[in-house]
Amino acid sequence: MYPRRTRLGEPTPAQCARGLVLALFHLIFFPFAMVWVQRTAGGEIPAAEANAVCYLLSVVLAFALFWGVLREHFNRLLDRPAEHLVILLAALAAAGALHLVAVLPPYPVENPAPMAYAQEFALAPRATAVILVVLMPIVEELLFRWLIFGVLRRHSIWLAYLVSGGGFALYCVLRYAFSGGGTDLRYLLLGAQYLPMSLALCWAYGRTRCLWTAIVLHMALNGLILWGAVALYSGVF
Repeated sequence: MYPRRTRLGEPTPAQCARGLVLALFHLIFFPFAMVWVQRTAGGEIPAAEANAVCYLLSVVLAFALFWGVLREHFNRLLDRPAEHLVILLAALAAAGALHLVAVLPPYPVENPAPMAYAQEFALAPRATAVILVVLMPIVEELLFRWLIFGVLRRHSIWLAYLVSGGGFALYCVLRYAFSGGGTDLRYLLLGAQYLPMSLALCWAYGRTRCLWTAIVLHMALNGLILWGAVALYSGVF
């Protein structure tokens, strides 16, 4: 349908180092800082609003470290909007269809994410929506698609899909496997439910080599997940 695109440059070693800085701040420093702030405030700050601040700090850091990358990829999006839209819609449809298949098998544990999203939305709707639909996709696509997928595809496209796609699926459920002061590795099996979404994001980025296409797709998928969770559990409040 469209001519083959020329090969675009993957992240440089210096950019990989900056990506590691972003990952450390996003995954370790900011979350612990927000927990400390909540404890200092005596629990007066809702968890959703604290998480929103955490993700906002991560996004600000992401723009500070990767402004040139984000601007370049935005220009790519504007350069061929029709191509990106077609790929985005195809990935969205494929992720939705495969997700319906992924949730069919019986799992040893129930996915707690939909109810958690619905409860957080009931307590802080704006903060929850901003986190899931705006802030989260920007940071996660920078790390999992542009950085991990972009680096590994130099060596093997299959390795890139395996690590970026599988790693993101496990990342989505990792907190449930190690929460509440205990460990329940059965929750890691729920990663299969996020694999269609993760592979669709990898495919969309791999086809367009545009970070913003993956970000917009991630925003759309997260918006649908939040809408479905609120619709499903709206009667419990």
